Amino acid sequence: MSLGIAYAVASALLLGSYLYVIKRYFSRYPSPVYIVLVEGLAFVWYLPVAAFTVDGGYLPPGADLWLFAVILGVSGMTGVAMLSFFAALRRGAVSYVAPISKIIPVFVLPLEVLLLGQHLTPLQVTGVLVATAAVYVANYQPGELLEPFRRAATTTAAQLALASAAAFGVVDVGKRYLMQELALSPQTFLPVMFFVVTLLVAPFAARAPWPAETRHDLPKFAAAGLLVAVANHLVLLAFQLLPASIGSPIVNTQAVVAVLLGGVLLQEDAFRIRLVAAGLAVTGITLITLG
Repeated sequence: MSLGIAYAVASALLLGSYLYVIKRYFSRYPSPVYIVLVEGLAFVWYLPVAAFTVDGGYLPPGADLWLFAVILGVSGMTGVAMLSFFAALRRGAVSYVAPISKIIPVFVLPLEVLLLGQHLTPLQVTGVLVATAAVYVANYQPGELLEPFRRAATTTAAQLALASAAAFGVVDVGKRYLMQELALSPQTFLPVMFFVVTLLVAPFAARAPWPAETRHDLPKFAAAGLLVAVANHLVLLAFQLLPASIGSPIVNTQAVVAVLLGGVLLQEDAFRIRLVAAGLAVTGITLITLG
């Protein structure tokens, strides 16, 4: 399990850096345009990996229609989760959309227990809850601790953010199921996921305005796509070794990494709160490890 935790922590660091990069270099791009370019370039980057590193075939022995259905279902749900999140951002303030959208492990834990019969120790459950709290606090705006949940009952934006978190919860459980129960390799799943997400978002990107500097920024998009490809590979390596209910909260501490980078490099507000979130994240991961 320790190697799986190392993979999950490494992916959280990379994905947190990636979130910072989005804010620092791509904030002027409409979300669908950004997703299409980055996911499409991640697909291009990952194809050589898929072509030259698979040992013994792309599909596990006994592959059937159920395997293909799960691959497509998890890939499609990833696109739905992304679109739901960005739809929420278009309709509401980040201050209450972001915290709700990041409580993904809250959905992962019951789904994995009910569907896959996963058992966690009390210490691990405590660690999952603490790590999830860290992600929420990282996105918390002073004076609005419970406001996102109050809005969830009345506003479309908060409801879409909640739907996004639930969809990502299904995705994380699905990834664990594919990697462990169905013995699929990351090299088979990731090209499909990148392609399906790009395909789902493409119609929205086609209707969005493309900034004039898009061509000039293509090297930056290529670098972001490479970061996405590497980070997602590490996520799947983690899900090969960990239950989703343990891997997901660790991977989602990426939000803590992002706000810490924003506080240090961009001098964003509420840095003390972000440090509290970082402390909670470390505590949660430690409890999971000890459990």
